[in-house]
Amino acid sequence: MTAPPRVEAQPREYAVVEWLSAENVVAVLTAVLGVIASVVLLWYERRVPRRRHIGYRVQVDMPIRARDAGREQGRVPATLGLFDGFGDDAPAGPGTSLVLLRVENDGSQSIDASHYTGHELHGLTAEFTGRTVRGLDVTQRPGSEHLLAHFAPSGGLSYSGSVLDIPRVPLNRGEYYKLLVLLDGGEVGGEVKVSGGLLEGRVTPNRALSPDETPPLLSRAARVSIAVLTAFVLTLATLILLPNDVPPRGCATGTLTLTGSTAFRPVAEELGQKYEAECPGSRIRVETRGSTEGIKRLTETGGADTSGSPSVIAFSDGAKPAGYPRLQGHRVAVSVFSLVVNDSVPLKDLSSERIKNLYFGRTTNWSKVDGPDLPVVLVSRDASSGTRRVLEDRVLHGREKAVSASVCGVKDNPHVKINRCEEEDTRHVLDVVARTEGALGYADLGTDQHLPAGLHPLSIDGHRPSADDLTASRYPFREIEYAYTYGNPPSSSLVADFLTFMIHGAGQEIVRTRGHLPCYTPEGLKLCGG
Repeated sequence: MTAPPRVEAQPREYAVVEWLSAENVVAVLTAVLGVIASVVLLWYERRVPRRRHIGYRVQVDMPIRARDAGREQGRVPATLGLFDGFGDDAPAGPGTSLVLLRVENDGSQSIDASHYTGHELHGLTAEFTGRTVRGLDVTQRPGSEHLLAHFAPSGGLSYSGSVLDIPRVPLNRGEYYKLLVLLDGGEVGGEVKVSGGLLEGRVTPNRALSPDETPPLLSRAARVSIAVLTAFVLTLATLILLPNDVPPRGCATGTLTLTGSTAFRPVAEELGQKYEAECPGSRIRVETRGSTEGIKRLTETGGADTSGSPSVIAFSDGAKPAGYPRLQGHRVAVSVFSLVVNDSVPLKDLSSERIKNLYFGRTTNWSKVDGPDLPVVLVSRDASSGTRRVLEDRVLHGREKAVSASVCGVKDNPHVKINRCEEEDTRHVLDVVARTEGALGYADLGTDQHLPAGLHPLSIDGHRPSADDLTASRYPFREIEYAYTYGNPPSSSLVADFLTFMIHGAGQEIVRTRGHLPCYTPEGLKLCGG
């Protein structure tokens, strides 16, 4: 079997150049980004937090005003003062403020006194720029009362000027303490900085939620990853949904003529429409005249074409006749044909022997084959028909008799026993059989699936015409459908691309639904010769 000119290992759907479409690229990038983001987040969660880390933040920084301060001038103060004072050494007056400082273990490892690396007795230093420390109080969450034992002068707790020395307080994961510091001078909201050395760790500020804020459901890293992935998905959806006016890669433009078998015409027409829809800029013309006539036309066109490869494909029911060496055959499908009879003849099955007797003129009345008393009218195709050649080769094993009537059903010569006529295509055969009593004709199964009213198909030797399970069927009226080209067309031509589309691509489904078995299927390869 001669393969189409394109490389079979890379059929239309799986060609790399077609695969590299914008939506495919975005889809792959989305998947890769998702994998990378997952790996990075997993690494970050498992590796980075393993370092020791002390975080701190200012949760409250507010001025302290004496009771009714500001009301003496008859105005409402910016903050409500309810403090009378803190004694002689700590009066509540202008420039007095309170800072609530939270210090916590943000890492995934516990911290003990030995992990503080400074040479001094204390572990951390808090500096309140521009303000003077006047006093402090220590608070901790319930269950952490043991931390208070570390806040003593012997542990390094002291303050002088704007600096507060904090002892080496051991902290388990997530554990914290708070320092409520009384300050003088400076401005509320001034810089507060905590510093100190930590073995294999660090001390950095962190951020606290204000009382009016709602805690986020996801971390910042997770939110960024989701936003990026969502952007890629939306881009992919947009590329898929937007109309694509650009022909897909691999499509060819120009005009292609499909000729040859009239039995294969319905398939050719649907294939042409599908290809034109997928490949804007292409035009597929269907001009079927019979298998033999199609091959002759292809030969004549090819001989006159200076390029050596005309844009013509000829379909043939069976292999080409001898004498056409320049034509290149491409097996397309296994076509199944059937005999059809007018409904005036109620027979459903005929033996091969009776069929031969009918077509060779030995039986001229249906009553001789268990039918009604009606003369047999044979409606045949002309000599250029590939379907007629299949009937003669596969069923009759001989040639039909010559034409006996110019009008079907009317004998022009009373001396000829056979009531036989010829039609130029399959559709005319079916129309004549449907309206003529006692008429017998034939057609391909694809057309048979859309039979006009007034006729029905016949089985042969008990085997019904069907494309189902052809490898096990003994039904004889079948043949390989060929697509012929003049020589081997260039791989970039419309002829080559249409052949690939039809034989290996989306056209296979059209061939199948029209009652034919595509050659390039597991079952079809066995019947088409491997």
